[in-house]
Amino acid sequence: MDAFPDAADAARHEIEFVRAPGRVNLLGDHTDYNDGLVLPAAIELDTWIAVRPRRDGLVRIASLQSSERAEFWIDELVAGVAGAGAGLRPMARRAAWSDYVAGMAWSLREAALPVSGFDGVVDSAIPGAAGLGTVAALELASAVALLAGQRLVAAPSLAALAQRAERDFLGLDGGIVDQFASAAGRADRAILLDCRSLESRYVVLPAGVKVVVCDTGSPPGAAPDAPRSHESIFRERRADCGRAVALLAEEVPSVASLRDLDSATLRKHRHLLSDTIARRAEHVVAENERVAAAVAALGAGDFDEIGRIFAASHESLRTLFEVSSPALDAMVEIALTVPGVVAARMTGTGFGGCTVNLVRDAAVPALQRVVANEYPRRTGLTPRVYPVAVVAGAGPA
Repeated sequence: MDAFPDAADAARHEIEFVRAPGRVNLLGDHTDYNDGLVLPAAIELDTWIAVRPRRDGLVRIASLQSSERAEFWIDELVAGVAGAGAGLRPMARRAAWSDYVAGMAWSLREAALPVSGFDGVVDSAIPGAAGLGTVAALELASAVALLAGQRLVAAPSLAALAQRAERDFLGLDGGIVDQFASAAGRADRAILLDCRSLESRYVVLPAGVKVVVCDTGSPPGAAPDAPRSHESIFRERRADCGRAVALLAEEVPSVASLRDLDSATLRKHRHLLSDTIARRAEHVVAENERVAAAVAALGAGDFDEIGRIFAASHESLRTLFEVSSPALDAMVEIALTVPGVVAARMTGTGFGGCTVNLVRDAAVPALQRVVANEYPRRTGLTPRVYPVAVVAGAGPA
């Protein structure tokens, strides 16, 4: 692929720029695949693509984060295979980054949308292994490029098309939270998303409080003492939730997913479940309730209540769902020693990755200093602290 000129030469070379944000989940982890409630926000850690439009259906793409380059003809894409246009091969179990671009092109084409080829170079400010929606941002930026910047699809539908790309083209069983937040984000607002109906509404974040993401430096699933892979534990947790539904449905036929339970009903029928299965269900049911409570607390500006909700969520993920890690626990504990930190918890699937913190504006520098000093001493890991703006969703840059 020919080298792209720098941004200063963009106009002369007919180069356009598109972007899509990463996301952080303020609350609601492991509720998405149980048809539950989540509270994500799009954050200013973006993925960009420098795009030179083409008049044919060829996509040629490279990344500043990878030595891999790829090209494919949009009309030749076939679900379940990669390398279209350059010799088909079965899709690898772990998809290459360019396969997500191809999957997005396939999904938009299958939806009969007018997709166009382009030459593109990807760059990203999203940490690649931090659980902040890296893949979704690439998918959504690719969608904007493929649609030539035209807003032909509403953001929720575009998110669903990205999810379809993962499920039907790549064969991955992913949720929709990352794609929804990256597509539908709005400045200074979180999104209350119902993962069953895909109904959503925006939740205004309080003035004077910053969202701060703390990267533990330990990628999700990278706990040094983990006896099994992150993927296998994640599959086990999903299976545990499914077992809980199957067992409870014998006495409560209206239960089609853990979303259909409240805490009182679960307590009444807990005897049907093993202790492990019951604890998994308890987390999901209470986390749905916490999301709703957090929305109310944010609306009221009740920072004390928000702090309690975040703390309860982290403890539930640690003890009931068992997906925290020493690195995540240390990061939360350190953050909460800093005056002005309103709330702190792990975010994402767990076993590493990031915490999310709500911090009074004036306290952000203190949090950065304390984490830089204390966290490496306690863990031997190198942290990164990102005070982030909550931003609009994918579109032309």
